[in-house]
Amino acid sequence: MIVVYVFVLFCMFVCLIFKSKRYLHMLQQNLYNENNRYLKWVFRNSKQFLDLDIIAIFVSLIGMLVVYDLEKISILLILALGAIFLVLAYLWRSRLQHDQNKKPLVITKRVRRLIVTTSILYLIPVVFLLLQNSDSQFAWIMITLLSVMIFLNPFVVFLANIINFPIERGVYHYYKHKAQSKLKSMPNLKIIGITGSYGKTSSKNILSDILNIKYNALPTPRNLNTYNGLIMTVNNNLTKFNDIFIAEMGAYVKGEIKGLCKLVKPQYGILTRLGTAHLESFGSEQNIIDGKFELIESLPSDGFAVLNGDDPKQVNYKLKNKVRIIWIGIDNPDVDVRATNIKCSSKGTEFDVIFPNDKKEYHFETKLLGDHNVYNILAGLAFGYEFGISISDLQQAVKGVKPVEHRLELKRLNNFYQIDDAYNSNPIGAANAVKVLGMMPGVKVVVTPGMIELGEKEAEYNKTFGEQIAEVADYAVLIGENRTKPIKEGLLAKGFDKDKIVVFNDVRDAYPFIGELAKKKDVYALFENDLPDTYNE
Repeated sequence: MIVVYVFVLFCMFVCLIFKSKRYLHMLQQNLYNENNRYLKWVFRNSKQFLDLDIIAIFVSLIGMLVVYDLEKISILLILALGAIFLVLAYLWRSRLQHDQNKKPLVITKRVRRLIVTTSILYLIPVVFLLLQNSDSQFAWIMITLLSVMIFLNPFVVFLANIINFPIERGVYHYYKHKAQSKLKSMPNLKIIGITGSYGKTSSKNILSDILNIKYNALPTPRNLNTYNGLIMTVNNNLTKFNDIFIAEMGAYVKGEIKGLCKLVKPQYGILTRLGTAHLESFGSEQNIIDGKFELIESLPSDGFAVLNGDDPKQVNYKLKNKVRIIWIGIDNPDVDVRATNIKCSSKGTEFDVIFPNDKKEYHFETKLLGDHNVYNILAGLAFGYEFGISISDLQQAVKGVKPVEHRLELKRLNNFYQIDDAYNSNPIGAANAVKVLGMMPGVKVVVTPGMIELGEKEAEYNKTFGEQIAEVADYAVLIGENRTKPIKEGLLAKGFDKDKIVVFNDVRDAYPFIGELAKKKDVYALFENDLPDTYNE
């Protein structure tokens, strides 16, 4: 009897490891349920509960039904084979999920604490099972309870997250106080905040490259634009040798940017283009605008902000403070720093710039592609000009600006040219990327899973994206049949050849397809967006 218990428990333990890893991974990718992101993901993917571990409950129920007749070898065999099948099935599915994951679970200290708490929750029925005195019925009740807990693993992981909340808040406040103390000890440090709906990371990296020609500027690494990300950057990366700290600030709801400003207290700010990114969590476009302008309205009166004079949402906003504004633009002739004569090719972009109180046009060249990168460069030039960097140094700095990884990054890949814009996507950025593709010679291919987090207008925006692709591309490779239906509708509405629409469930399948096309002609393939693992179909 005890052998059966131990064997079934072992099999359930193996399954539990795989399933807990899956949902810890999703909890981490959904920012530990910040703004209920994890719970929303769980309910959006509720069909995943009807999976292999329902067999565990079935096996346990069989055991309970025959609890008084366990001498039957056939029943023991069914239990053993059921448990073995369950383990093998989980091993197979875990391997498939691992192959699909783009960003693996990072075993941080917080994740380790969650693993401990989750393990304790699952050990409770196991302890009761081991303490029972040959009571077969009670033993199978405990095994069934454990099976149900495995079935409800996403909620057990969520419960562990709730239990750990006081600990995590204590850890957060400790490191927050440490970061604020460090910033107070550096009174001469210039702090620049950057936010907006699109282009924050690109703008941050470009600004850093420009300012570093004269100063020692530290940008937040990667996309660490949350409270924890800024705290981590200040504590781990900021040193007394830094002159400037560039803080990228992300937000999902109104009020978050204001909180980030209270944390790092920027004196200067950049607002990139405003749009509908994260419309679902913000609730309305006006909330997005108000939320992003929290950065500008948190700046002191002796600071300044760089705003986009071609963005009507920024031009028409009524500021609630008196911070000085420097306007940048391309189309609007009344801005302070303006780019003209823009020319884009497969080698990069060149343009002329007019600075405040100077009617002369200065020529600039960059390896970056697209008008939106020109806007980002203009913001960097506005700061460089204000901070006393010479025009010649600014020209040199712009020429040396490094392409931002996965953001319209042109590179030779095997036998074709890849325009890698896979980091994320939005209606304005996607339109710009398609425009850049249209400037390239050869066969043009778009590879995309579409855009996300655009609320009720998501399908509409993706259909429009499909129409834009149809105007430029020779082939459209759609990743994920269900998600890309609106894009396909847009393509067909514009008369795009349906035989040149290819659908894959994994972006990796697109590479050999493009490779075959490139055997005959030069191919330029735009990879627009790469959805996180939470959107795997």
